[in-house]
Amino acid sequence: MATYKQLVAEKQALEAQLAQVRASEIAGVIEKIQGLMAEYELTVEDIAPKRRRGRPAAAGKVGKPAAKAKSALPPKYMDPKSGATWSGRGRKPAWLGKRPEKFLIPEA
Repeated sequence: MATYKQLVAEKQALEAQLAQVRASEIAGVIEKIQGLMAEYELTVEDIAPKRRRGRPAAAGKVGKPAAKAKSALPPKYMDPKSGATWSGRGRKPAWLGKRPEKFLIPEA
């Protein structure tokens, strides 16, 4: 049975051999790729995907539905002095004061 030191030495020898074989195979693959690129007149830009920064736009994407247009809500409150209205969503206007029920628009 082999000792620990012998196995470690074998492992290191195999790793060195592995690195050599990989380097020689990579060189062959690179030559093939360069030959094909020259034959078909390809550039690196043709092969490598373009990197884009930021978030992609949602509109116009295949497979994604277009965003629905938000419709304005009907106003619930109205200031009789200025005619300003508020739907009840978002920040409460100052003219509403402490008793908003005074400004309710009657439902038709």
